[in-house]
Amino acid sequence: MKETSPLPPSPANACDAHLHLYDSALIAAPAHPNPLADCDARRYRTLREALGLRRAVVVTPAPHVDDNRVTLNAIQALGANDTRGIAVVFPDVTDADLQRLNAGGIRGVRYTIAIPKTAVTRIVTLPRLAPRLAALGWHAQLHMTPAQIVEHRDLLTALPCAIVFDHMARLADTDADHPAWDIVESLLRSGDTWVKLSGHYLARDAATARATAVRLAALAPERVLWGSDWPHPTEMPSPPDTRATVAALHDWLPDAALRQRALVDNPARLYGFA
Repeated sequence: MKETSPLPPSPANACDAHLHLYDSALIAAPAHPNPLADCDARRYRTLREALGLRRAVVVTPAPHVDDNRVTLNAIQALGANDTRGIAVVFPDVTDADLQRLNAGGIRGVRYTIAIPKTAVTRIVTLPRLAPRLAALGWHAQLHMTPAQIVEHRDLLTALPCAIVFDHMARLADTDADHPAWDIVESLLRSGDTWVKLSGHYLARDAATARATAVRLAALAPERVLWGSDWPHPTEMPSPPDTRATVAALHDWLPDAALRQRALVDNPARLYGFA
């Protein structure tokens, strides 16, 4: 995981709104050798400084299931003023546990169903949990394929809480006229949906990733975010240079004012950074 490529400067208080941290004591049945074992807060702090970033949003990864200790610990290790977290919980989570997570810096719950073999939650349970997320001011962070977005259109449009789509809603995987585009565009216009310009290596190709990012940023410049997806778990054991993810954003959003929104202003509003 070499991090050596030069980077253009990022604005002050730039936020990496999507990364994962791991604790080898908690990862369930890791492969051997486990390439994620040393991807902890200490290592990410060094990378963050090299990338010229300040703020971060740590997302509990699939191997930890609903054990959010590594995320809560990372918020403290990276600085509670500049770090937030996205947890994984099940609908039977207690109100006391939600309040504890909220006090620890958690601001949303992730549903990852795009990759069935790593899915630990089911999207059909989200309507049971969503009113409780809304009451906390949290959002549902969704990693879904375009086909899944179409399949669950009614569920998504009826949610009482905010929505954040991971990895460009995976729209860079498909055609520009896929029916999922209409759903995502409608949700973005509703004013309570956000999208992360992340995971460009999951796209069909670089040109499609760029076109998708540009289109999404034009649709909702005030609700696009960016995340590195470090340490790029889907790409193991040969992850990309993380600097390439930053460089991609500068290519997609050459306008400095738009990058300011994606990297600073928008995450400050969504995650409550001062």
